[in-house]
Amino acid sequence: MSGPTASHSPLARFGGRLATGLRDVTSDPAALDSTGYWAVAYDFEGRLTCARFDEVRPDPAPPAGAGWLGPAPDSWHSSLDRDAYTAGVRRIHEHIAAGEVYQANLCRVLSAPLPDPARTDIDALTGLLAHGNPAPYAGTIRLPRHGVEIATASPELFLRRDGRTVSSGPIKGTGRTEADLLDKDHAENVMIVDLVRNDLGRVCETGTVTVPDLCAVEKHPGLVHLVSTVQGALREGVGWPALFDATFPPGSVTGAPKSSALRIIDALETAPRSPYCGAVGWVDADRGEGELAVGIRTFWIDRTEPDAPVLRFGTGAGITWESDPEREWAETELKAARLVAIASGTETD
Repeated sequence: MSGPTASHSPLARFGGRLATGLRDVTSDPAALDSTGYWAVAYDFEGRLTCARFDEVRPDPAPPAGAGWLGPAPDSWHSSLDRDAYTAGVRRIHEHIAAGEVYQANLCRVLSAPLPDPARTDIDALTGLLAHGNPAPYAGTIRLPRHGVEIATASPELFLRRDGRTVSSGPIKGTGRTEADLLDKDHAENVMIVDLVRNDLGRVCETGTVTVPDLCAVEKHPGLVHLVSTVQGALREGVGWPALFDATFPPGSVTGAPKSSALRIIDALETAPRSPYCGAVGWVDADRGEGELAVGIRTFWIDRTEPDAPVLRFGTGAGITWESDPEREWAETELKAARLVAIASGTETD
C-alpha cells in the first residue's frame, strides 16, 4: 500500500481538543482574523498552511502507538555529522569575532525511512510522544493531501494571543539538570529576550512590552530549560499578518541580530528546516485567541516518494562566543535522543 491510508483523514489536535471536518486550506495569514478554528503550520522557510475545521471537541491524546511503526533505530541519518557540525560552530565563532552576529542557532535534520507506508499515522506518533515525553504544546496536524503531517512535543511558546494581549516564551539554555546550566546559557537567554522584545515592540503599543519572567528554570523529560516570558498589548488594527511579519521566524531559533543570523544559517545548514523551528498550533478566530509553539521537538513525514515515506526530526543549539563545539554537538544529541528513541520504539523509561 502506498501513501497515507484512507483512515488518515484531516485533523488537528492541540490542548486536549480534536478538530475534524476540514473546511478549507489557505496560505493567507489574514484568514486567521476571519472566523472559525484554524490549525497553523508555518515552515521555517516561509510556507504557511492554515486549515479551518468545522468540528472541535474535547479529546484525549490517541492511544500510544496504534497505527505507528517507527524507523529502525540505526537508520537515522543527520544532515550534518559531528565533524560538519563542530566545524559550523567554529565558523560562527569567526562571524562573532568579525562583529557580524552575537548568536546564531545551528541546526541539523535527522531523517529515517519508515518501514511500512500503511503504518505511518502521524497522530499515532503523537500518542507515543504524549505517553513518553509530555509537553505543554504537544499536538498533531494531519493534512496528507497538503503535504503537512506533523507531530510536535514542543516545550516552547512562540506566540499566544488573547484579544489584544500577545506573549512569547523564548527558551535558551539546556542541560540535563539545573547544575549543567552555565553563565553562557543565561547570557544567551537575555540576548534572545531583547530580540523578542524588539520584535513585539514593532506591533505593540509603546510602553506595553514587559518581561514578567526572566530565565526561569523549567523541567522537562530528560532535561531542563531556561525560559523567559515577554508580553505586550497589540496596537489597534494589528492582526496576524503584521504579527507574523514582526516576529517570524522565532528569535530563539535564529539568533541576534536576526537578519545576520539567518544569512549565516543559510550558508551553513545543508537541509531545509521545514516545520522544525517554524510555528505550529491553533487559532480560534471567533474568540480572538491562538497559541503557536516554536516547532522544536517536532517530527514530520516527507512523502516525496509515496512508497518510501521518510520521518524527519530537527535538533540544534544556540552558538555564542563562549560555545564549545563539542558541548554544542552534545546538546543537539541530548535534545534528540529521547524523542528519536520514542519514535523508533526503543524508549523504555
